[in-house]
Amino acid sequence: MQAGTSPGPALARLSRVTHRYGPVVALDGLDLEVRRGEVLGVLGPNGAGKTTAISLLLGSLGVQEGAASVFGLAPGAAEVRVRRGAMLQISGISANLSVREHIELFRAYYPAPLPAARLLSMAGLEKLAQRRYGKLSGGQKQRVMFALALAGDPELLFLDEPTTGLDVDARHRLWSEIRGLRESGRTTVLTTHNLDEADALADRVVVIHNGRRIAEGTPAEIKSRTAGRLVRCVTRIRPDEVAGLPGVIEARTRGRHLEALTTQPEDLVRKLLARDEALADLTVVAAGLEDAFLALTRDGKEGGR
Repeated sequence: MQAGTSPGPALARLSRVTHRYGPVVALDGLDLEVRRGEVLGVLGPNGAGKTTAISLLLGSLGVQEGAASVFGLAPGAAEVRVRRGAMLQISGISANLSVREHIELFRAYYPAPLPAARLLSMAGLEKLAQRRYGKLSGGQKQRVMFALALAGDPELLFLDEPTTGLDVDARHRLWSEIRGLRESGRTTVLTTHNLDEADALADRVVVIHNGRRIAEGTPAEIKSRTAGRLVRCVTRIRPDEVAGLPGVIEARTRGRHLEALTTQPEDLVRKLLARDEALADLTVVAAGLEDAFLALTRDGKEGGR
């Protein structure tokens, strides 16, 4: 969605959905709306309910309480399946067929599929077309799954951790294709643990925690909800020593650096310099989407259901 454009109408929706696995409540009165022409990032820690929510929209799970619809129809309806695509983490496709054979097979399921050559190009598989699926690396298999999800030229695309196992070049190529789908009016629902990916691609982000929606907005709006700055430096001071200081929300080690999210950056910098005169490579920047995500899911406060 380009800057300055208004969101499209709802293409898919969960309304007050509650879903249980025995005594475990996976979704608790969840409202979720997917709008036409956007990339929607659905974020949450493991066990938050993301997979259950997507499974309900795909029709692979039945609704227990509440309502689910896609294109105004039941998610599992045949008319819906030919208009959407899905790239999931679990696949049962044959190891013995070639990449091209798999693509041709999936194309046959749809009334107006994309050309095989276009699918190979979109996923960067031109040189792997004749290779058997079972002989591919993990990242190459991910690219095949992306091509298969696009086989029917879907209006609505579900991508679950689409860049897992991809190298930097392949990841950015996939990002470019996702942006191209948005520019052509397609809609994408992206679930990812890569917060940089969500920040780079999503028009709107929904954060789910303990089965509830706790935050929703553009990546910039989500980041603005985190009151704090990120202090980053190379120091001998351990994160556990920093975590208890006034104003510190989170402290962690990333590579050689200490990173601390704090509401009192000037005070923290003074304390760090006093404790470690050899402190180096000091920067203070605005909190990122990952910091906002960690703060939101740690607090677990509901931001509107």
